[in-house]
Amino acid sequence: MKGKNTSMKNFSLLILFGTLLSMLTITAFLYMRTREIIFVFYGLAFTLSALMWMVCLILGFSKKLTLFTENICDILDKMINNNFNPNYNNDNGDTIFSRISYRLFRLYDVMQENRKKVDEDRNELQSLISDISHQLRTPLSNLKLVTDTLIEKPVNEKDRIEFLHGIRNQIEKLDFLIQGLVKMSRLETSTIQLKKCTNYIIDTLTQAMSGIIYEAEKKNIHVTINCPEDLKFKYDNKWTAEAIFNLLDNAVKYTPNGGEITVTVEELEMYVQIKVKDTGKGITESNQASIFRRFYREEEVHSIKGVGLGLYLARDIVSKQGGYIGVLSSLGHGSEFNIMLPIR
Repeated sequence: MKGKNTSMKNFSLLILFGTLLSMLTITAFLYMRTREIIFVFYGLAFTLSALMWMVCLILGFSKKLTLFTENICDILDKMINNNFNPNYNNDNGDTIFSRISYRLFRLYDVMQENRKKVDEDRNELQSLISDISHQLRTPLSNLKLVTDTLIEKPVNEKDRIEFLHGIRNQIEKLDFLIQGLVKMSRLETSTIQLKKCTNYIIDTLTQAMSGIIYEAEKKNIHVTINCPEDLKFKYDNKWTAEAIFNLLDNAVKYTPNGGEITVTVEELEMYVQIKVKDTGKGITESNQASIFRRFYREEEVHSIKGVGLGLYLARDIVSKQGGYIGVLSSLGHGSEFNIMLPIR
């Protein structure tokens, strides 16, 4: 600020010197042309009036500019130190000062939004790392325990085969987790762009069903599909099949032996509705708001294979196509998931 004031004083002195020089020049010119002293006085009076007006203008502008720059520096210091409460007041009207002040306030708002977004991303990343670490800890600990046992202790053939099956199960769990994380990452970072094109929904259902047929037969679960064979509309076939598979996979996991799963497709006015209904254990009302969260699993199902990414991925896939997923369920009476995909 000291440098700014010094520059302003130098500028004012330069203006004053130029005005005095102009006054002397005009006086000399009038005297030489008229040889009348009265005209010289008139010229001097006019020049002095102009000089006084100019000095007052410069001083007023200097004071206003000094106050404005002090205010701007104060605002910028507070913005840098994140100690600023914006309270914009447009008392100066549509002036250059008010316009600059307004843009500074807008800049601060943008900075705060960006800072908030960075904090949210940082917290989300920390939460994700914590979740992944938690998911990896159990299978890795089991693998270490089994391999140490095989290395350090003699085991018979039967126990050796049992240990190897355990290793294979833990490897499958890790593979399942990594595949889910890769899919989630590719969707969230938009590495994969969903491409809508016209497809027959029955073909998509068949593709999704192929992934759960073996497990359903093992548990003697009867699966029924009710879908018009000629129903077609624009959607992403590959990822929609992934979303439906995740719903079917959950239905098979949580439906007891001899249960039923019914898939019903219906064309509505603006959406195509895909219902996946099972006769499984059901979901309590208090947990229904949480089941679509990443890595969420109910306490009583931790013994069942899964990492809590299926419903999260399904919702993300459907929402990226302009649709949504809903759930109707009650404990002990099964669950019904509804995928709503826009027709246009």
